[in-house]
Amino acid sequence: MGHELVVRTALDGQPAGWFGPTYKLLEESWRELKRILGPVVTLKSEQEHRLELYGGGTIECWSMDTGDPARGRKYKRIVVDEAAMVPNLLDIWNQALRPTLADFAGESWWLSTPRGLNDFYVLYQRGQDELETDWQSWQMPTSVNPHINQDELAAARREMPERDYAQEFEARFLQVEGAGVFRGVGAVSRLKPQGPTRGHVHVFGVDWGRSNDYTVVTVIDATLMEQRVIDRYSQVEWEFQTERLHKLAEVFHPLTIVAEANSMGSPLVERLQRGYARLIGAPRQPLPVYGWTATNASKAAAIQALSLGIEQGHVTLLNDQVQAGELLAYEAKVSVTGMLRYSAPPGMHDDCVTALSLAYLGSQHERAAPQSRSHYGFASSRR
Repeated sequence: MGHELVVRTALDGQPAGWFGPTYKLLEESWRELKRILGPVVTLKSEQEHRLELYGGGTIECWSMDTGDPARGRKYKRIVVDEAAMVPNLLDIWNQALRPTLADFAGESWWLSTPRGLNDFYVLYQRGQDELETDWQSWQMPTSVNPHINQDELAAARREMPERDYAQEFEARFLQVEGAGVFRGVGAVSRLKPQGPTRGHVHVFGVDWGRSNDYTVVTVIDATLMEQRVIDRYSQVEWEFQTERLHKLAEVFHPLTIVAEANSMGSPLVERLQRGYARLIGAPRQPLPVYGWTATNASKAAAIQALSLGIEQGHVTLLNDQVQAGELLAYEAKVSVTGMLRYSAPPGMHDDCVTALSLAYLGSQHERAAPQSRSHYGFASSRR
């Protein structure tokens, strides 16, 4: 498919780029492209791995083990082969490959067998996010290939370790053993969005964002410990964000809303606690908002509680690709000071994780009523 993409681009008179993770893998595709296009090649450079065709189209092939391929080039389409094998893939994309598409408003294709939750996984998750409108991603197992003998697949399944088969033949992204913070995400992520249930306690978790990050509001039915709604958006003015939260509260009537209080979160929390004049109409009623300040200690407590809840099946989540992707990729790293720090890997967001952890925190409080809110790491300052 990758060969077809660059060949058609070049035959249409446009420049195309082919990128392989290593020189050896690049040579295989280079030989195949020369064979396919042989009758229409006007100029061939073995040294530069460049083909020029009748009609003005070109194909250039690059090895990505140099770390800085194709700088200064212009392409209508590029294809990256076995992208999961490329170290520092996101850096190469942002610093070298992405600029090559600017002149022609071109497109990129990333083809690969998964290799854990690395940079290729980050790009794949963008395609699963409906808010990332420039990206799409697909995942297909070897079993759908009509040219592969099914008996061979059955033999491979019998002979290979389950994880290896899942990765190599089912194209599944798998955590590196011992690396993930959240275990059992797939087992508990099976619900569809639902409205409120009369007589049940509902709790919100809110992680604020504006331009680079997303605002996420997660709703949990604390009576059943089931996630009901994920409201996720970006590029929305603060005024409209608080209005949107009020609208959701009118539907679910939450007993508790645990909202991030760092930075811009603090005045938003105060505004919601006091009530304010809505954009149109009468003033709003105060909401039961509790500010949660993210510190290394409070974040660790919230994440660890959620991790345990998911692993032990104490909470059931929505079957949401973006949220599941964030949970699976979430990392714990030891800092230079020896402290354990929780965060998303470079290039990914953790807004869904934060909002979910806050909703879980609030839900645990409502289910353990005698304990104080301070035990769960957020301030009891409702007005």
